[in-house]
Amino acid sequence: MTIEKDCSLLGHNTFGIDAKARQLVEYHTVEELQSFVRQRAQAGDTTPLLHIGSGSNLLFLRDFDGTILHSCIRDFKVTADEGDYVYVRIGAGIGWDEWVQYALDSHWYGLENLSLIPGEVGASAIQNIGAYGSEAKDFILFVDTVDLQTGDIRHFTAEECGYGYRDSIFKHELRGRYAVTHVHFRLSHSFRPRLDYGGIRRALAERGFDEVNLTAAQLRQTIIEIRRAKLPDPKELGNAGSFFTNPIVEQQTYERLKTAFPDMPHYEVDERHVKIPAGWLIEQCGWKGRSQGAAGVYEHQALVLVNRGGASGKDIQQLCEAIQNDVETRFGIALKPEVNFI
Repeated sequence: MTIEKDCSLLGHNTFGIDAKARQLVEYHTVEELQSFVRQRAQAGDTTPLLHIGSGSNLLFLRDFDGTILHSCIRDFKVTADEGDYVYVRIGAGIGWDEWVQYALDSHWYGLENLSLIPGEVGASAIQNIGAYGSEAKDFILFVDTVDLQTGDIRHFTAEECGYGYRDSIFKHELRGRYAVTHVHFRLSHSFRPRLDYGGIRRALAERGFDEVNLTAAQLRQTIIEIRRAKLPDPKELGNAGSFFTNPIVEQQTYERLKTAFPDMPHYEVDERHVKIPAGWLIEQCGWKGRSQGAAGVYEHQALVLVNRGGASGKDIQQLCEAIQNDVETRFGIALKPEVNFI
């Protein structure tokens, strides 16, 4: 376990906000985390506690007057291999895309559409990350956690996690209560590509890849290239990827909007609900490529807010609110940030 006092969080959030924390604690085993939590409880320490991953979904509005926890648990274990499926337990501190590449190298399939999503494995189980028609919940079976009040271990089934679109119980009733230590995945030995979302088929054709003979490596390569074309590298331009979730509206609301905006893209969720791309809504309001001071909207993808250099968390928040106001005024839709404000 390592403890750093009065720590800068500049390297722990992809927006590049130079906030500080009273201390940063990084642990390498479940036992180290349990020991820290129990010692804290015995000492009666009630200062704020925040568990983070790589900081790819955080926006610090001010310094954090408490303890930041970060997992360095990076072990993995094949727990079962039965028929077409392999079951793997992955440490929460492993980078998500590192895990996707490892799975592909091991000929375990399913995660290809989730390539290049920033963050760590632990965060995938909290955020239910997703892209191009796939979500983490499609592959998660169990989540191992430590109670940050008692230090006790608790295992959650995927059903108990209450997964929804970019959502889980860890973002609501159990927010801040548990730290994810391991995530259990079920992957397939058979490659079954998902190609019906986000222009994947067109991108494959542009690269000369044949759908019939498509390999998992080719699909992963294509997804990575699509994402890199749309999303800036946080090392070069501070950002947290998609800033807003795509709103899901009632069918009746969609029909009303479609009449006024016939070119509006959409994705059917079920018989009663339709998903509308937030990036399209933002672009229609004229925000794509615009800035307010050092905070801006990325010129290649309106869903991404960026730090053009020196922006504070509050600068990004003010830009977010201006966009929300314009979208609600024009479309009657309330955009919800995917990023957590701290």
